Amino acid sequence: MATVTLLACTPSPETIVASSAKLCYSPSDISTLMEGLTPEKTASFVEMLAEIGHESPIEHASFTFGIEGVSRSLLAQITRHRIASYSVQSQRYVKEAAFEFVVPPEIEKIPQAKEEFLRAMAEDQAHYESLTATLKAAHKERLLQEGKPEKTADRLAEKQAIEDARFVLPNACATKMIATFNARSLLNFFAHRCCNRAQWEIREVAEQMLALVKEQAPHLFAHAGPPCLFGPCPEGKMSCGKQKQVRQKYGVEGTTEK
Repeated sequence: MATVTLLACTPSPETIVASSAKLCYSPSDISTLMEGLTPEKTASFVEMLAEIGHESPIEHASFTFGIEGVSRSLLAQITRHRIASYSVQSQRYVKEAAFEFVVPPEIEKIPQAKEEFLRAMAEDQAHYESLTATLKAAHKERLLQEGKPEKTADRLAEKQAIEDARFVLPNACATKMIATFNARSLLNFFAHRCCNRAQWEIREVAEQMLALVKEQAPHLFAHAGPPCLFGPCPEGKMSCGKQKQVRQKYGVEGTTEK
């Protein structure tokens, strides 16, 4: 199961965003920007930015997450959000001995499907270990012939072996990462990935991330989530058709469409 942790964020993120907005609309000096920014005025500035669509001040707040228990399939999706920074556990440098993997819920609940899935994972592990051993032996022999010391040859040979052996590992193979987003990029991320049409794994991660940032900046993320919360679904014929249920889930069931 995916686990998301908020590792760090901009201190007083809403104050930073409000002071940035204040600079745009007042003659304040940098040294006096935060004077008079009470919680009420800070919230007002943040809400104003949402109303007028002035989003650049929001970029000054950033949030760093630890994400683990997710698949390499999720990695391929989340890194499409390019205005973010990622550090991912490398399969080139970390040997996948008895690799962990993510079992999709639809496979989990059908015994026959789960049995076949687990068999595939075991076969992938066996192929990975066999390839690693074969490649390592060949690399080590070559490195020894080149005059490398035994320990050095062994270390380098394994690294070179797992670099190619990893090609047989499945999308289900678990990984972990640290990801940093600015708040504006997060709002875009939530709009796409909290939607019911998002793939189940990245939606689960997005919902955990949203819950965490709301604790730190409730006004900044008051309207975060799928677009259908406060307006019509933009998916057209591809809509999930569950706008009422989605709004109830996010506690905005009384909202009318714009």
